[in-house]
Amino acid sequence: MTSMSRARVARRIAAGAAYGGGGIGLAGAAAVGLVLAEVRMARRHVGNGTTNHVPNATGRYGHLYETPGDPPLRLTMLGDSTAAGQGVHRAGQTPGALLASGLAAVAERPVVLRNVALPGARSDDLDRQVALVLADPALVPDVCVIMVGANDVTNRMPPTRSVRHLSAAVRRLRTAGAEVVVGTCPDLGTIEPVQQPLRWLARRASRQLAAAQTIGVVEQGGRTVSLGDLLGPEFAANPRELFGPDNYHPSAEGYATAAMAVLPTVCATLGLWPADEERPDVTRREAFLPVARAAAEAASEAGTEVAAAMPTGPKGPWALLKRRRRRRVPEPETEPVTPSSP
Repeated sequence: MTSMSRARVARRIAAGAAYGGGGIGLAGAAAVGLVLAEVRMARRHVGNGTTNHVPNATGRYGHLYETPGDPPLRLTMLGDSTAAGQGVHRAGQTPGALLASGLAAVAERPVVLRNVALPGARSDDLDRQVALVLADPALVPDVCVIMVGANDVTNRMPPTRSVRHLSAAVRRLRTAGAEVVVGTCPDLGTIEPVQQPLRWLARRASRQLAAAQTIGVVEQGGRTVSLGDLLGPEFAANPRELFGPDNYHPSAEGYATAAMAVLPTVCATLGLWPADEERPDVTRREAFLPVARAAAEAASEAGTEVAAAMPTGPKGPWALLKRRRRRRVPEPETEPVTPSSP
């Protein structure tokens, strides 16, 4: 599917989400049915390789930067097993811990991490998760990272419904004062037990949803980072290294690479990234684009950021497409982390 075709499909899905439509399909119902059969087989294979245990990474990071009277930054993870960090054994290997440590190092301030993500969650669980996050108005996060979408595809949730739930979650968090970064639907075509040609169909369905998610998120004032295959070309080249033992969830190295892609955007939302990087760099193929086109291009390239730009243009809302320079995420200084109240 071309970028322009994906942009048209994403616009249709996002419009359906906004105005109450429901039945727009992803890659065709029959094709998705075949993909789902393959993914179910993959899940059975997954069940033989790992447990549902997720390390508890909630706590305080960046103890080196403690300053009396200087409150910590608050980072909250929402979403599914990818946000929770399923597939690794230590808290410090989860994406939340890696992002908290990286944010603390850039901000030179402690960071309190809270993780309310739930393995197996779909976008319709975000309403419950957001309610937990906003239960105490005194503890509204500075920034929230949401990773969700894969279970929506594998459970055949209509994409318009999926985007509607995600958009509502972003709107509630932004209204409460939190910045929001969404890691869009990962590329299900990278799951090893899914074979061709269904691998291609899974990739197509994932990218369609990712592009539509981007439109919905940007319209609500959030930013997105395309998770895609999480790691770009090297993911396909080194699946044994970058997948976990279940061949379904990322390994510790996989999560670290994903965190490197998301961290610059998390920092930018808080004004912690160099100001000169907030302008498009034509040498990195960055540009102001109609939001649907930016969403489609981002869905095709992992690690690409989309943020709202000019409020409108000749083709509707515009966005800034960024390909930020990734920086290595420091490992958490302690393991396990010091417990902290949320």
